[in-house]
Amino acid sequence: MASVTVRGWALCTVSLLNLLFVFISVADFIRFVSFRAIYHNITGETTLCQDSIPWTVAMRDSSVLRSLVVDLCLLGLFTTQHSLLAWSPVKQALQSVLGALNRTAYCFTSALALQILMCFWEPVTGAPCLWSVRHGPWSIWFPLLCFTLHFLCWTIICSILIIFDYPELLGIKQVYYECLGLGDPLAQKSPHAQRFLSHFRHPVCLELGVILWLLPALTLDRLLLAGTLSTYLALGHSLDQQDLAYVCARLRSKMQMFAEPQRAGAITDNSNHKEK
Repeated sequence: MASVTVRGWALCTVSLLNLLFVFISVADFIRFVSFRAIYHNITGETTLCQDSIPWTVAMRDSSVLRSLVVDLCLLGLFTTQHSLLAWSPVKQALQSVLGALNRTAYCFTSALALQILMCFWEPVTGAPCLWSVRHGPWSIWFPLLCFTLHFLCWTIICSILIIFDYPELLGIKQVYYECLGLGDPLAQKSPHAQRFLSHFRHPVCLELGVILWLLPALTLDRLLLAGTLSTYLALGHSLDQQDLAYVCARLRSKMQMFAEPQRAGAITDNSNHKEK
């Protein structure tokens, strides 16, 4: 019993430390991909691009090409890690070795790859911007509009993740179920839910797309980042009619759940009115 208790505490400690690391990495990613670019555009502290340089000259610049190659390799590292560990043979092999910590390891390596990408990312400042809002009054109002929409999108993303069973996505639920001897939490879900989750693990495509593309200035490295991540998100989903039918059925169930208390209240009011 003591060994089981020690093992349970060890699993919980690793899971919670991973949760802290993932939380810090997500906060860094929000700063990196969203608010830093808007802040630089508002303050003008950092030169984002050189519009006076022709594209033909910029694309022959060795520093520009080097930065693009480095950034492309970093994106390749992140997407490879994200896809390789989600591949069924690799996932099954890691499951047999790590057990309840399989999902925790996936989230940890994803956050680590994300930290490497952000740490070594090289902005391309020696090329023109694809677009740049620099003339008043939009030079002030458009960055503020971007900030507002980015904040709204991140709020929606956090809300969706909470609704989407984030403890299971981050590996906390797997450890909790393991300590209680309940098995894999994913196995407790219905076959339709398991199928849907296998096809749709990133329920934030639209919001993240707005964040990636809606900026006051779109630099060449930002185009590479937004294009790669948007393509990866689009290719990472394989929803079909069965998944759509499952979502519609769940939506109808939720609507009925909210409607039943109102119907019950209406019946009570009618009965009270008749008694009077």
